[in-house]
Amino acid sequence: MPETRTTTDHEEIRRWAEERGGRPAAVVAPRDSQVAGGLRIDFPDYDSGEDLQEITWAEFFDRFEEQNLTFVFQEEMVC
Repeated sequence: MPETRTTTDHEEIRRWAEERGGRPAAVVAPRDSQVAGGLRIDFPDYDSGEDLQEITWAEFFDRFEEQNLTFVFQEEMVC
């Protein structure tokens, strides 16, 4: 079983995502919702079932810091 890791390092997060074809995204909240969309890494061959909007890395990390988040990931893919 691959080891689960955590980080708040922006470069490590961006490297991990881009090496796997991921792009920064935000969940599009319904129009009647007051809740801001959550952050995601959007992978081209994966359908999360969520309505995602691509955002810039700068916007992703601004929100990441504002919400005091930690990125949880695995170096190896789990099949």
